[in-house]
Amino acid sequence: MTAARPTPAAAAAILAAVLLCACGGGGGSGSRPSAPPAAAAADPPRPPPTSDSGPRSCANGRAGEFPCAGISLQSRVPLGDMGDGGGNDLWGWADPETGKEYALMGMTDGTAFVDVSEPQSPVFLGRLPTHTTASPWRDIKVYRDHAYVVADSAGAHGMQVFDLTRLRGVSGAQAWEADVVYGDFTHAHNLAVNEQTGFAYAVSTDTCGQGLHMIDLRTPNNPMFAGCHDTVRTHDTQCVLYHGPDAEHREREICFSSNEDHVEVVDVTDKSAPLPLASTTYPQLAYVHQGWLTEDHRFFLLGDELDERDYGVPTRTHVFDMADLDAPAYLYAHELETAATDHNLYVLGSRVFEANYRSGLRVLEFGNLAEREIREVAFFDTFPEGDGVGLEGAWSVYPYLPSGTILVSDIQGGLFVLSMP
Repeated sequence: MTAARPTPAAAAAILAAVLLCACGGGGGSGSRPSAPPAAAAADPPRPPPTSDSGPRSCANGRAGEFPCAGISLQSRVPLGDMGDGGGNDLWGWADPETGKEYALMGMTDGTAFVDVSEPQSPVFLGRLPTHTTASPWRDIKVYRDHAYVVADSAGAHGMQVFDLTRLRGVSGAQAWEADVVYGDFTHAHNLAVNEQTGFAYAVSTDTCGQGLHMIDLRTPNNPMFAGCHDTVRTHDTQCVLYHGPDAEHREREICFSSNEDHVEVVDVTDKSAPLPLASTTYPQLAYVHQGWLTEDHRFFLLGDELDERDYGVPTRTHVFDMADLDAPAYLYAHELETAATDHNLYVLGSRVFEANYRSGLRVLEFGNLAEREIREVAFFDTFPEGDGVGLEGAWSVYPYLPSGTILVSDIQGGLFVLSMP
């Protein structure tokens, strides 16, 4: 049964929790072994989001009220237009039949569906309500035209399955329900999907020692438990059919996991017997949050959510050489000019798209990473009030829509629909 929509007072309380404990697509549900990231007590509250909803071209360093360079605002969908509460994670879907493009945005009270096929005129198509109660933490991934949604600190939420083809022909907001709810875990911190193999990996659940809870999605509307990797608590992961330079492990399914206090590489080809390959750390480690491989699977780029706060360093992107999966090599931390806390990053081609909380979206371009060929080439600041350390602003980014439209979710600012040459 779907939980009741939270009252405005409850939504405000939940949003306050986001600002105090924002972290990835999930939370701890009381099970986190280490203290969760928390905003500094002296951080001022964020003013109400700007009313500017675009379109605004980026000119002379501004797109309307938003600082920018090389990225323009096509539109913004405020949270109030999608329901109550705050924003969190984000994914996207392109309908292979119609070519339409959609944003799937996590919110405290559910998942919002927005048609962004016309970037300057987005259409809110309704929400898939939370399966249980409201929560600041939600995560969404897509496989074969189905959305998979998990939540944390929301009781026995499980994983909602929603057939996205139901959005075809819809022109206005609808009340949606999940097609199926997978209940082999209650909460999950995050969810990864390997679209090449058809397996999902829920992390920080109440199962599998809080490690990888593996799910067979090859029949998309009938997810089946496939196995556990339960050595440690995993915060986030990326799992791929490996085609990188390490010949010994090619064509194996490999997960690259951010495990709070170390990076782990594990072979999950045999779901009944996962094989850990390596564990590595780096200097000034604070909280190993989330990372992504380059497309050639040679390098792994990582965001540490708390090193800016704990060590007083600028916004950092940590670079690992994965040429030998049994012995990854930490290379360096690339520093930006801001002090903002970093959050989620994704790689497309030779670019890294980073949602860095108070400094918004930052786009880096790289050449030979071993030679430190990486630099910022564009940005769009969804949080104009400042670029300092803190857990407000941009939560996540989705750069993979075929049109090139870029989506950013902001905790209080809502959904940003952006364009970049």
